[in-house]
Order: sequence, then C-alpha cells, then structure tokens
Amino acid sequence: MEAEALALMASQSPDALILLNGAGHVVHWSSGAQAIFGYGIDEVRDRSLNELVIPIDRVEEQRQRLAEALSVGGGTFESVRRRKDGSLLYVDVSTRRVHSASGTAFILVAEKDVTLIKVQRDAKLMEERFRDLLESMPDGIVMANSTGHIVIANSQAERLFGYESGELRGRSVDTLLPARYRHAHVGHRSNYFLQPRKRAMGSGLDLAGLRKDSSEFPIEISLSPLRTEESAFVMSAIRDISERKRFEKALQEKNQELASANQAKDHFLAGMSHELRTPLNAIIGFTGTLLMKLPGPLNEEQQKQLRTVQTSARHLLALINDLLDVSKIEAGKVGLAFEAVDCKAVIDEVEAALRPQAQDKGLAFTVSAPDHPAIIQTDRRALSQIVFNLAGNAIKFTDHGSVSLNLSVDVMPDTGLPCTVIRVDDSGVGIPLADHDKLFGAFSRINTARPNAPDGTGLGLHLSQKLAELLGGKIVFRSESGEGSSFSLVLPGA
Repeated sequence: MEAEALALMASQSPDALILLNGAGHVVHWSSGAQAIFGYGIDEVRDRSLNELVIPIDRVEEQRQRLAEALSVGGGTFESVRRRKDGSLLYVDVSTRRVHSASGTAFILVAEKDVTLIKVQRDAKLMEERFRDLLESMPDGIVMANSTGHIVIANSQAERLFGYESGELRGRSVDTLLPARYRHAHVGHRSNYFLQPRKRAMGSGLDLAGLRKDSSEFPIEISLSPLRTEESAFVMSAIRDISERKRFEKALQEKNQELASANQAKDHFLAGMSHELRTPLNAIIGFTGTLLMKLPGPLNEEQQKQLRTVQTSARHLLALINDLLDVSKIEAGKVGLAFEAVDCKAVIDEVEAALRPQAQDKGLAFTVSAPDHPAIIQTDRRALSQIVFNLAGNAIKFTDHGSVSLNLSVDVMPDTGLPCTVIRVDDSGVGIPLADHDKLFGAFSRINTARPNAPDGTGLGLHLSQKLAELLGGKIVFRSESGEGSSFSLVLPGA
C-alpha cells in the first residue's frame, strides 16, 4: 500500500517522518523521529502525538492541521515541539494524506528541526533592531526565544558568564544555570510564555549562574517579554550580586555578634543589679537611720556629709534602675499587663509622693482632674513611672513658681479617636529651642546655664517616651528658654 511504501522510505530520512491514523495516533515512527524527539518506537506506538511532543499551547493548532490534512490532503506550517527531556525546538511541518490498499486514510507527517536556522534568523533581526540598545545597558542581557535558545546576548552577559563574543548564540539558556535548576526551569519557561509579564525571576529565592569554567556565582534576574512580528522572546536582565551577598553575610555575622553582646550585657546587668542595689539600699537605709539621730546626736558637718552620701547613693540607684529598664525595653523583655486603670488614682498617688519635694522648694503644686474616675486600658506600673518622671522633672528644674498636673479627655488629631491626656506644666527654666531635638535621647542632659543645676541620669525622658510608645501613646511638649515647659502624655482611650 501507499502508506507502507512511504513508511519504508521514511527510515532513510534524517527528518522525523511519522505516520498517524485518522485519530492522530502513531502507526509508524522513523529513526529520524527517534533521533529528534528522543522516543523509541515502542514508547510511541498507538499513542496520540499530542501527549508525546505537542506543547499544551499548540494542541488546538495540531488538531486543526490534522483535520486539514484529512479534508484537503495536507499542508505546511512552522510550529514548536517538545522533546522527551522537556526541551523545545522549532520545526517545519509538512502533512500529507495517504491511503492503505483498503482505502483507509492515514496522515504522513514530516517534521524538520529548524531551531538553529530560526535562531540565526531571529538573531539577525535582533542585531539590527536592538544591538546598540543592549550594549548600552549596564546589566548582562540575554534574549531567548520560546524554545529557550539564546538569540542574542550583550557583551556584559558574555563577560559575566565567561564566553567569547557570539559564543552564546544558539545555546540553550539552561547552559547558564547550574544543573539543579534546569529541570524546573523548563516548566517555568513554558508557563512564562503562556502568561508573559515583566517580573523578577525566582522572587525570594537564591539564584545562581553557571560560568563557562563551571564556577557558580549569585545572580538577580528580571524578565521582560518582547514580541515582534515574527516571534515572541523573553529578555533577561542579569546582575552579579556577589558583592551584595558578601556584604549581607558580613552584616549577618555582625548582627550575630551584636546579639551575643546584648545577651552578655543582659546577663551582666541582671547580675550587677543585685550586686549593686543590695549595698546601695543598705547605704541609703543606714544613712537615713543616722540622720534620724537614732544612734546618737550629730553635729552640723556630720549631717551635711551624711546627706551627701545619701543623695549620691540615691542618684546611683536611680541610674541603675533606669539602665535596667532601658535595657529591658531595647531587648523587648518588658512585661506589660494591660488592665483597667484609673488615671485619676495614679495622679493622686504621684501628687502624694512628690508634694513634700515641692513644698521643700516653696513651689505651688496643683492637680486638676475630673471628679469621676478616668478609666483606660493600660499598664499601671508603666503609667505611674511616666507620670512620676514628668512631674519629678518639673519640680527638679523649677526654682520659683508652680508645678501643675492636669488630667483631661481629648481626641487624636490624626484619627479622631478619643484619648486621655496627662499634662505637666511648670514655670521653670524652660528648654532652649536648640535642645528640643535631643531631649528624648539616651543620656541627654540639657545645659540650663544654672548654678547648682540638679543632677540627673539623662535617662528619665528617654525611658518615659519608650514606655509611652509601648502603651500605644506618646509624649509631646512645648517649651522655651526662661518660659517654663509643658509635657503631655497622650494615651489611646478615654
């Protein structure tokens, strides 16, 4: 029969000659087909050509071409095929309807691998259109067709991967990838041409390029689709990020060193807090006992020296406590217990604790608050510490006049939500405008140009602002040199 004679002739051709029945299933598979596609005859007999070598986006085209061959006798066209290993190739296809002696219709398909021919043709087109543009770009640029073959690469890409000029043309882009990426890359490439868009390749993953000498290096790739009248391409912009990776590694190692140092600091502070606070509390207690003259009378000079010892010990104890609190905040180890807290009760406690200090300096100390409780969800200890610091500072830096505590309800200007405001006003020395920006910095001390300026750790406002932020609020202030100051703690809820 005609079909059998043609099949015999097919065995002598280097092209793929395939005999299909009317349903598109393989009847004969030439040695050329085996060489081109990688399947042996036993693997393909009676199977549909669609499931063997037709990419999913070409199935409908194949169906139409076979129907055309059966109805009008045949035709020619260019298409894409998939090998057994998943790689793609361009083919020139010719179909012809043939008949057996009994009159049964078959389709003889002749397919010629024209991948390199098409690459050369596309390369010439790309050279004419884009060579100058690609050479002007700082990154390595590789342009590949839909079968994954490199059509053009700029000199930056050739240097990056260690190839001579023009040596990459016609190679599979998989040549530039380590073997561990290649299998997955075939599927990713096919999906990209189904849904082409500009994007980063392997977002969130560590990618590597493979040089000609088989060495690997970290890369970053951006993909962009490009379509001409003849074909679709993908343009890959490739950047060597070895220097960035070295910097990131060094930074990671430095962060680990800092984390270890912080951990050591935490252990040191935890141990020293006990070792230092225990004797300091004893010193403060014993000097208090002596000043009360319980062991016996003291002369004026002895009392003066004991007060100096007591003041210095209290100052050192306050510094240690503030340091511990700041280190806990920075380490994220502050345990806050949010509960319903009456702000008015907290203010009353602070007033009772600080009023003697204000009276000793001859200052008027007033409190303005609603008659009813002002309940918000917050941490009571942190709230009390902030208010105590703000009011204590006001008394410390005010020599004449007054200090006032004010509790009110307001709304957040940025959200319009209700908030509670605790404001501390004083008629003290004020804060120069030049010092406003550094006021809440750690160990920040304001130069008031006052004789006998009070001592301080420089941590009170820094610690208070950090605590306010942990409570979901903030501290704002207004002050001018010689005009007094006003500090407001603003907390969400009312």
